Amino acid sequence: MSDPTPETPRKTGDLIEAFIENSLLASRWILVVFYLGLAISLGVYAISFIAKSAKVATKIFVLNDNEIILAMLGLIDACLVASLMVMVMLSGYENFVSRLDKASNNELGWLGKIDTGSLKVKIASAIVAISSIHLLQVFLNAPQYEDSKIMWSTLIHLAFVASAIALAIVDRIALTAKPAKKN
Repeated sequence: MSDPTPETPRKTGDLIEAFIENSLLASRWILVVFYLGLAISLGVYAISFIAKSAKVATKIFVLNDNEIILAMLGLIDACLVASLMVMVMLSGYENFVSRLDKASNNELGWLGKIDTGSLKVKIASAIVAISSIHLLQVFLNAPQYEDSKIMWSTLIHLAFVASAIALAIVDRIALTAKPAKKN
């Protein structure tokens, strides 16, 4: 006996469309190269951080208070940059490539909850924090800088702040415009 609903043969156009769509979806795995590159860079940055920390530790008794604060700000800055890299790697992979195995990331409750809009806001906030540290370093070393350098550093920082606020507003508007998900 034959099947009562025979499958209609696919047209050549349908096959080409399916091939293109499958190729585009598979191309997201190319992003893994970038995320692995960030992970390697993070390892190199960690080695640099250890070297900076050791350098600060060896000079701790000869540095004045201002120099110690500047050294600590440099280490905080490095920590923020490293955290930003981790956030971009994990969130980017989760949003664009594949879901991470929940058994291995149960301590990372934020994964899966950060969409691209909120990731942009978090990145912008981290950039503002990093810029704040750089600006504070400039202010603590103000005598070593020309007034124009201080002015431009401040203006650039304010541009980062304004951009972060604008991204947050756009993200908030987008969230309120989305219909509530039904469970």
